Amino acid sequence: MGLFSESFGRALKVGKLVLDMYGDGFGGGYEAPVKVGERYRVRIESLGKGGDGIAKIKGFVIFVPNTQVGDEVEIVINSVKRKFAFAEVIG
Repeated sequence: MGLFSESFGRALKVGKLVLDMYGDGFGGGYEAPVKVGERYRVRIESLGKGGDGIAKIKGFVIFVPNTQVGDEVEIVINSVKRKFAFAEVIG
């Protein structure tokens, strides 16, 4: 094949690599660092608008009800959304 098809083939490979790394901008390609049922020991860093404590795992926001800033608690993840998760205190 010619120069055009080689360049086009390389561009497709680069495009696929970018999609694999960063997603398609429509929710694809990103996986939350937590899963339902997993347990963690976390520190509550702040409070959300609704009063739930906010912890972070690898920068991912976890809402934990019935906690206060500074609490160190053991949690279990009970719901995972695209940009945040919900957990409950277990210890």
